[in-house]
Amino acid sequence: MARLKSPLFITALAVLLAFAALGMVVAGVASIYGPRAVADATATVRMRAVQQTRSNLRLLEAELQTYRLLPVMLGEYPDVRAALASGTVDPALNTKLAMLAERTGAPVIYALDTQGMTIAASNAARADSFLGHDYRYRDYFTKAMASGATEFFALGSVSGRPGLYLSRRIDRDGRPLGVVVVKVEFGKIARAWIQDMMATFVTDPDGIILIASDPTLEFRTTRTLPPARRAALIATRQFGTSPLDPAPLTLRGGVWHEGVSRLPNGSPAIAVSLPVPIAGWRLVHMEPLDAALRTAAARTRWATAIAALLTIAVIVAAWWLQARRKRNAGARAELEAEVARRTAELRATADRLQIEVEQREASDQRFRQAREELAHANRVGSIGTITASVAHEINQPVAAIRTFADNAAAFLARDEPARAATNLQSIVDLTSRIGTITAGLRRYARRGAGSIGPVALDEAVDGVRLLIGDRFRAKGVTLDLPTGPEARLTVIAGRVRLEQVLVNLLQNALDAVADRRDARVSVTVGRKGRDVVLTVADNGPGIARDIADHLFTPFATSKKDGLGLGLGIARDIMTEFGGTLDLVPAPEGAIFRMILVKA
Repeated sequence: MARLKSPLFITALAVLLAFAALGMVVAGVASIYGPRAVADATATVRMRAVQQTRSNLRLLEAELQTYRLLPVMLGEYPDVRAALASGTVDPALNTKLAMLAERTGAPVIYALDTQGMTIAASNAARADSFLGHDYRYRDYFTKAMASGATEFFALGSVSGRPGLYLSRRIDRDGRPLGVVVVKVEFGKIARAWIQDMMATFVTDPDGIILIASDPTLEFRTTRTLPPARRAALIATRQFGTSPLDPAPLTLRGGVWHEGVSRLPNGSPAIAVSLPVPIAGWRLVHMEPLDAALRTAAARTRWATAIAALLTIAVIVAAWWLQARRKRNAGARAELEAEVARRTAELRATADRLQIEVEQREASDQRFRQAREELAHANRVGSIGTITASVAHEINQPVAAIRTFADNAAAFLARDEPARAATNLQSIVDLTSRIGTITAGLRRYARRGAGSIGPVALDEAVDGVRLLIGDRFRAKGVTLDLPTGPEARLTVIAGRVRLEQVLVNLLQNALDAVADRRDARVSVTVGRKGRDVVLTVADNGPGIARDIADHLFTPFATSKKDGLGLGLGIARDIMTEFGGTLDLVPAPEGAIFRMILVKA
């Protein structure tokens, strides 16, 4: 009992169990993954073979379609009918058939009379001419005479080259005149099918290979022919003197089924068969499988090796974890104590950070209040300058009210109430204008930031005109304000603070050009993509270069009695609107550009 509990015995037992687990994992992976890898490789090759077979079949069908119309066309050709009716050889017809064969690529085109004798041929001028040859024994002649048309594959009796004979009987008034024949050879197609380690061929209903990418397979069979059938084919000389021996390949399940087969070199392959548009013909394509099987075997070996390595890694990791668990049993309590201590420190740090965040928020709130107080102070500071302009704006309607009131009293005394009413209405209109002016001044001097939202530019410009328009007139400075559709755009801003920015820029421009004879200040509105651009330009002396770089910094100013706060406040206001305020380089004077978001 003591031996069973000894450390040496326990270690040996653990090693033995580990090797047993390793062997089971390797065997299981090989038995499961191996067949699956082979199946995947076979499916991939089969899919590739099907695609290649369809491509080869389309090539063959296109070739057949090219030549099948020739016998039909020749049957309606008057010269062919005349030659067959007269039974005489026409040299001109031979020339025309030769030209037609050259243009269509047909090896030979010829016409047979009712006795099977060739009376016209495209190869009449060559040494292997068909003229005068008797073909009454060929099936393509007898079957065409009997049924009207036929397609017959055979070895040429003169040329010795195999081909498909397309024959058609020509009739007149219900009686046959003869047969026209077009021979099609497939050497070019067979060469196009040639690919490394692959085999493509066409078989007839007897399983005889008619066309093949490997010439050694031609006129050999995919299955053993019955002796009687083989003797009959040899007697007809359809395939010349070929013995019609079986081809050195294996088709699993015959030509008509797909499966793992064997190529002539003995290597495994996937065979795919599709019907050809000729009765009983089939196109067979054999795709080699050995490379895919080798890849599957290699993948299985890699998978088995990886599984073995992973199993060893798991066993080593389990042993290491067990050893570490024993080593760390005493350290766990110390670690938990350290975690508790660090947690307390982090909690204290979080509390301090919360206090700092609250203090920063309070500081930020005080900063915002101070900035708004500064902006309000800036507006109040400019009211003294604006007041004279506003007073002049008010004096004119007040003087007019006095005149209209005197006129109304005189009209009433003369018993002219209609004219008195007109003067009284003028007094009402002038009173409304005074109310508008004073309301704008009160709004401009009001404390508070106000809300940010859609603001009509023309309303803000009218407010600015009421506030400082008279100052420009008093100093004889031309002020061009925007008009037209662009001036009626709507932007995202606050009206009072937008007016403050414009008033600040216009007053600075007025101070800059006050001493010039041709003094001019202009405000323009434009578009930049989805934004609205306002520019304030003057023709004054411009901004000195040493001031331009710090122009928006607090207390930076070019005026002798200026504080240098106005432009800094104006830029902060524009930033809150989501826009910008910049000094733009100009050849003359100064240009300030405001960019606002279009509402």
